[in-house]
Amino acid sequence: MKPYVIPLHIQFHRLYLRFGIRTIFNIFGRVKVLGRENVPLGKPYVIAMNHISIFDPPLTVCFWPEQPEVIGAADVFEKKGQGTLLSLYGVIPVHRGEYDRALLENILAILKAGRPLVIAPEGGRSHEPAMRRAMPGIGYIIEHAQVPVVPVGLLGTLDDFWQRAKRGEKPPIEMRIGKPIFFPPITEKGAERREARQKNADLVMHHIAGLLPAEYHGVYAGQAIPQ
Repeated sequence: MKPYVIPLHIQFHRLYLRFGIRTIFNIFGRVKVLGRENVPLGKPYVIAMNHISIFDPPLTVCFWPEQPEVIGAADVFEKKGQGTLLSLYGVIPVHRGEYDRALLENILAILKAGRPLVIAPEGGRSHEPAMRRAMPGIGYIIEHAQVPVVPVGLLGTLDDFWQRAKRGEKPPIEMRIGKPIFFPPITEKGAERREARQKNADLVMHHIAGLLPAEYHGVYAGQAIPQ
């Protein structure tokens, strides 16, 4: 496994991107970040967030107390504007629903290098507050990386945020950071192993639900684990 190295030009782009996007959010919205004390600074971990709209990743990345790595859907790179920003930041593309050994090795290299990684367990935007069921991908990462997961609940990042912001409403946004979740090694085999991965993925969502009001729980209604 090759060691993970961030190219110098990406490091430079991240400096102004994080500052610039954070400034835009603060000008057009009212951003509140809760739970910074729960972040295990300087250690490897996965940041797992609920995903409603295109505003979630930049909000999480730019207000996070450390500079995290990010994986994002490959098809978004083809969209004008969004794709440029992803490339400038150095987001790692992932093809949803496909097994990608090179991607997994890259993820493990990131975590081995002691860096945090942002992932949306749902696998894509829901376009509504109610959460969808997590894909097994984060369970696969948990199994192989054996690092804690920091759950993040995002409120107010709806699709109409920008329209409301342009009208001068300054919509409120909250990023709620939960306590790290630690998982025991998976020892099952075959189908039971796959079930264990999905169980871990669902457990992450239970913790995210515990950071959010009931209308955000979606398929995890009644299963939230309070933070």
